Amino acid sequence: MARPATHISQAYPDRVEVRGRDLTGDLMGRLTFTEYFHLLLTGREPTEDERFFLDLLLVAIAEHGLMPSNVAARMTLAADPGSLQGAVAAGILGAGPVVLGASETCARLLEKAREQGGDVHEIARTINAAGEKVPGFGHPVHSPVDPRAERILELADARGVSGPHVELARRFRDAVAEVWGKSLTMNVAMPIAAVLLDLGYSSDVVKAVPILARTAGLLAHLVEEREVALGFLLARAAEDAVEYE
Repeated sequence: MARPATHISQAYPDRVEVRGRDLTGDLMGRLTFTEYFHLLLTGREPTEDERFFLDLLLVAIAEHGLMPSNVAARMTLAADPGSLQGAVAAGILGAGPVVLGASETCARLLEKAREQGGDVHEIARTINAAGEKVPGFGHPVHSPVDPRAERILELADARGVSGPHVELARRFRDAVAEVWGKSLTMNVAMPIAAVLLDLGYSSDVVKAVPILARTAGLLAHLVEEREVALGFLLARAAEDAVEYE
């Protein structure tokens, strides 16, 4: 067996080394947090396009109102006001294929489409026949378009990073409308996945971006929760909305 090793970081008595760089002598004061995030993930500093789109996607997905993740976090903090970290964790635990984690599912779908020669109509028909929802389409609020998704695609085109995965995402939009017999909103998860894949990131990285972004939003909600207590009001609203039988 190979000797167990990590390539990310090591702390020494007089310094911290991260990805072969001196944290205080080289990275602090020079890299932005987005650039540092990229370095941590990949072992190298980002190109200008990688930095730009990581920033863009982090901003796009950080906050979206009283979504389930934010509600869970607020109610957790209301129940345990001293557990900020627990409340953040409560909000992140629901990052699955419906909320936050959908970009990873979209990335897998786009990779599958490329492996199958780009036959998006066949994939859409298979999903529809199974009675399942196609990842990246449909939204309870945004209709007929998700403005975040459209802005990501617009900037991807403008900066010349749109590649085969963005093309597949757009083809899926047409295929889904045809197979389902109606136009479904392409939500923000699909362009996030498409642009990251076209920039060369692996599908394993795609889910990390929404999780990091939404952590910032959660912290904002939790700071506000300590100033304006909504957690128990949200819990009461749930009780009022659901009947006991």
